[in-house]
Amino acid sequence: MSPPRSSPNPIAHNGLPSIFAYGETVDGLALQLRSDPAGVLDVPELRSVLVAIHVGAAAKISCRRGGEHHTGSAVHGDIDIIPARTDARWEIHDQNDTALILALTPSLLDTVAEEQGFDSRRVQIRNRFQIRDAQLENICWALKAEMEANYPSGRLYTDSLAVSVASRLVSTHSSIAQPRAAQNGGLGGRRLKRTLAYIEDNLSEDLSLSRIASITGISASHFKTLFRESAGVPVHQYVIQRRVERAKDLLMQDKLSIAEIALVTGFSHQSHLARHMRRSVGLSPRAMKRLFADTPSSVSK
Repeated sequence: MSPPRSSPNPIAHNGLPSIFAYGETVDGLALQLRSDPAGVLDVPELRSVLVAIHVGAAAKISCRRGGEHHTGSAVHGDIDIIPARTDARWEIHDQNDTALILALTPSLLDTVAEEQGFDSRRVQIRNRFQIRDAQLENICWALKAEMEANYPSGRLYTDSLAVSVASRLVSTHSSIAQPRAAQNGGLGGRRLKRTLAYIEDNLSEDLSLSRIASITGISASHFKTLFRESAGVPVHQYVIQRRVERAKDLLMQDKLSIAEIALVTGFSHQSHLARHMRRSVGLSPRAMKRLFADTPSSVSK
């Protein structure tokens, strides 16, 4: 899924994808941050289990795999899980399909299953379409940040995150997973999707709590509580996080100046962006831009 630079991309598309970053570990995890144009995307049967987490603006996507078909609007943080040996056909209806792809080898999943006391031969990863899983999402974002920063924490940290992903898949998204308890509190699925999509589409605007809450038809005070229960952070922190992440994506593409990026991501000026980026990732936009100039191909051994 995340091959060496000299290897072909195993995913066939009728247009050329943009590969922003990728890497792989020796212990069974590959990463790829990519954006695909509108059209049909064919994914052949692979030995690895794939986890695809949607990044950025909402995108209307259809997918057929494992005898099932799903069409919906993918918003930032939505997760698809594709079992091993499962081919898939995706139809991308617009230009917004950016995703972080994780590929986990059978050996990594088998090892984790056995360590949890299960017979790995009986563990089958489930086919999932556009689900929400806050714990899995947070691990994926940690891997994305580590990859983009050229793996400053070293192999041990990345390996531990890879094991965490495998453990979450086995314990929550497999044939041996216990049924989920009904979720209490928080925004319902549709309201949460609508809220996250609205934030993504309006990051450059002067967003307010009341303005975002109006999308859900809930009072601002009630919405504030429900959003935190659903997202794990207050809405104003979530908006800042997304603005910083959008700025990082634009710095990676290297098409706009830092001052322009600050404005299109909703920061009042360049120093405003720099302050929040340093607080979030420990680097200034200029340092981040230099870092992205040397895209990694593998985790340091």
